[in-house]
Amino acid sequence: MGDPRDPRDLRGDAPLLDAWLRFTAQAEAGTLTPMCVPGHKQRHDLVGPVVAGDAPLYGGLDAIKHADGLRQDAEQRAARLWGADWCRFSVAGSTHGNQALALAVGQPGQEIIVTRSLHRSLLLGLVLAGLRPVWVRPDLDPATGLPGPVPVDAVRAALAAHPAACAVYLGDPSYVGTTGDLTGQAGAAHEAGVPLIVDAAWAAHLGFHPDLPPHAIAAGADAMVTSAHKALPAYTQGALVLARTARLDAARLDRAFEATHTTSPAGAIMASIDAARALLARDGQELSGRLLRGVAAAKDRLRRVPGLGVLDGPGVEPTKLVVLLAGSGATGYAVERDLIDAGMPVEMADRDTIVPIITLADDEDTVARFADTLAAAVERRRAAPRRPVPAAAWTITPQQALPPREAFFSPNETLAADAAVGRVSAELVAPYPPGIPVLAPGEVITSAALDALRAALADGGRIAYAADPSLATLQVVSEPRAR
Repeated sequence: MGDPRDPRDLRGDAPLLDAWLRFTAQAEAGTLTPMCVPGHKQRHDLVGPVVAGDAPLYGGLDAIKHADGLRQDAEQRAARLWGADWCRFSVAGSTHGNQALALAVGQPGQEIIVTRSLHRSLLLGLVLAGLRPVWVRPDLDPATGLPGPVPVDAVRAALAAHPAACAVYLGDPSYVGTTGDLTGQAGAAHEAGVPLIVDAAWAAHLGFHPDLPPHAIAAGADAMVTSAHKALPAYTQGALVLARTARLDAARLDRAFEATHTTSPAGAIMASIDAARALLARDGQELSGRLLRGVAAAKDRLRRVPGLGVLDGPGVEPTKLVVLLAGSGATGYAVERDLIDAGMPVEMADRDTIVPIITLADDEDTVARFADTLAAAVERRRAAPRRPVPAAAWTITPQQALPPREAFFSPNETLAADAAVGRVSAELVAPYPPGIPVLAPGEVITSAALDALRAALADGGRIAYAADPSLATLQVVSEPRAR
């Protein structure tokens, strides 16, 4: 096969990539004098090379008035590759995709079955759409404290108890790579007459090798969101939203997508999504095979470190490397500092877990060097073994008092955190990563939730999205005042 790192080998099957290459070649040759945005006008002498390669979709890759032809061609190619009949490229990540799909199903006030281990983007999508969540929770592995999949029976029970729900919305694979029975979930949703939508942000590579699970559309889902910049080699913020329209209205999908997408999409991001799709179509099986070999070897290497474990086996996406530290006594925060010093920052580290992101761009030597560096860091940070403590994101059971949208728009006040216990949260509060809410608008602030957030902060984690990330205060819904 051709060298997958050479984009010129892909341009014949990637119309947006081809347009970007033509535009940037003209800019580099000095034969381009654009009289449209962006304002840097392809000059690098003003703010430096930070703007190199920045080409707009409109007025760059194609004409301003008729730029949708190339885009639609690229999106149709992606739809065919994933077996969908509707696709849009987003330059705002899976965050935008989740919010667009929330706007595309149901009516304000309707219920929707949602996994509690959702990303904040979906919860805020529920605020935008006015949907009322009915939570279904994943099983927890008692040995590791990490979440498994949401059981199909839990979704069936929720649908039976809430027959007016408009959809089922699950995250699969989970942040730590655990996968569920999406075919069974699709069957449960379809028997109830509603679509299954899947946040598959971490899973753009699934379905392109016989040793990988099928992607969500192939498993029977009606729509999926996936990030081209996470598992695939696309520009940051690149994502795809794919759907089959037997149970979803294509026109409404378009309206929902456009409602929250920029009117000035970056052509470089769009072209990179197109290029990543073409690469996956051409070399996906070979690159996925290399990825599988590299991760399997790293798991074998790390298992040989005393006290160290890795998440593996049935129900775990095989290219995901999740390192379990509790048996070694090392803490993830200390090991992460060593990895950063070694030039190998990771996606996630908490007290008991390290999660690097290994992708199609990593060769087997790179993954092996990372495993050796991680093993050495664990040896330096070794201490007395301990029992893993499940992260707050996986363990807190929410007490919903108000719909998220009502709480979000209600008058609010700021209280000392201890005084806020028992009140209704007006804000979303999440340890990051993974960015999964422990408190969400409309939920009762419990002592357990506050204690879990404080523990995450004390362990070295970051509290995200809260008005006061120190947790000294919290924002709560104002209570009606007596007249």
